[in-house]
Amino acid sequence: MRWILYNVLFAIAYAAMMPKFLLRMKKRGGYRAHFAERFGRYDPGTARRLAEKPRVWVHAVSVGEANLAGQVLAELRRRDPAASFILSTTSSTGRAVCERLVGPDDVCVYLPLDFPPCVRRALRAANVRAMVLVEAELWPNLLRALHRRGVPLLLANGRISDRSAPGYRRLRFFFGPVLRLFDALLVQSELDRGRLLAAGAPADRTRVTGSIKFDVAPPAPEKIARARETLACAGIVPSAAAPRERSEPEGVVQHSAFSIQHSPIVLLGGSTWPGEELALARAWRDALPACPDARLVLVPRHFERAAEVAAELESAGFRVLRRSQAAEPPAGRTVERSDGVTVRPCDRATILLVDTTGELFALYALADLVFVGKTLAPNEGGQNMIEPASLGKATLVGPHTENFKPAMEVFRREGAVLEVPDADALSREVSRLLSDASARAALGARAAAAVAGSRGALARTCDAIESVLSAPRP
Repeated sequence: MRWILYNVLFAIAYAAMMPKFLLRMKKRGGYRAHFAERFGRYDPGTARRLAEKPRVWVHAVSVGEANLAGQVLAELRRRDPAASFILSTTSSTGRAVCERLVGPDDVCVYLPLDFPPCVRRALRAANVRAMVLVEAELWPNLLRALHRRGVPLLLANGRISDRSAPGYRRLRFFFGPVLRLFDALLVQSELDRGRLLAAGAPADRTRVTGSIKFDVAPPAPEKIARARETLACAGIVPSAAAPRERSEPEGVVQHSAFSIQHSPIVLLGGSTWPGEELALARAWRDALPACPDARLVLVPRHFERAAEVAAELESAGFRVLRRSQAAEPPAGRTVERSDGVTVRPCDRATILLVDTTGELFALYALADLVFVGKTLAPNEGGQNMIEPASLGKATLVGPHTENFKPAMEVFRREGAVLEVPDADALSREVSRLLSDASARAALGARAAAAVAGSRGALARTCDAIESVLSAPRP
């Protein structure tokens, strides 16, 4: 009876949300592509590849989870070069990341809607060896159908948020049977384990492996080079010839094509949400009298907000250059990019707004001071502060980091990430840290050390996946 009720409610909810999906298609453009896959319908080429051999299916909701899934795929492929994967997501931005992460023998698709006809079509098409869900997304129809087919089920890097935990506990009668389908539930912390047990998870199959996010590898050199050219188009050129007090993290090298001696101090707002861009712009403006070389780079979490963000900043008196429009920047001094193209960057009083995807992590490597978004009210939850911390960057966050509780416990214990309660405090700390290179370096060093001391979850997770895959099925 519970599954009939779930399917009825799911159908009603999806029909109600369809206008939102259609609006998202219009805003994001790429959301419309491959839309039939959400109903378990694949083009002939994709269907043929899905059926041709058994593959481990790894599902990642969106961008953050996709990057984690990429780490899991890379490690499993390192252990078994013959391994082949299906990588799925639910968002268009996640799809773009997944397409960059899959190998030539892998298949990238959208996850089918958790409605019986869609699930049945998808599983008739796919030859699934195992299903690995990254973080926390439970789709009962899909999981029950896979379980009936004898497919091993695993949760990797699992977590239950503060907001979700009461609902899981109250609906134990519903979630308990779903959680007991899993062969292994691998979670980030004892808190997450306790919350899953309270929701009905089996104790003997629920264990703490830590957060894979601590195992993040540094950006590839070619991505650093691309990010450096992004900054060059705005006149922000970290110099190889004059490295200043900046120390690059291991694996990050300065690009030899740039020989400009002047190197501005870069304040970067990463994965920002509404209200945070303006707060950072005002903090940057307040810091300029004491630190005139400071430049501001903003990377909103959702690139389709770029026009809205630019309009808000311009109405507040700031000048903005959008990354997508930086091929012909405003007139100024010229610099030569690594490909020999000369560009004319904008002046120091202009904010660079990065309205493209896939550059944030590499841009972190070129920043001096980082603020990580979705952490200032009214936003809640937080975005990934582990990435800039892993690169030894002085990192600021607001008070709302609920989605990263285990990580923030580590950072608080080590004094590795600076928390600010509001926009006023953000402005004060930005001014202080932009003017104090030694304070930035000390904070960044503690951040890098905290991340280094928390690594190992990726290996433990892949050990568990391999164990489940090699175990005899009943």
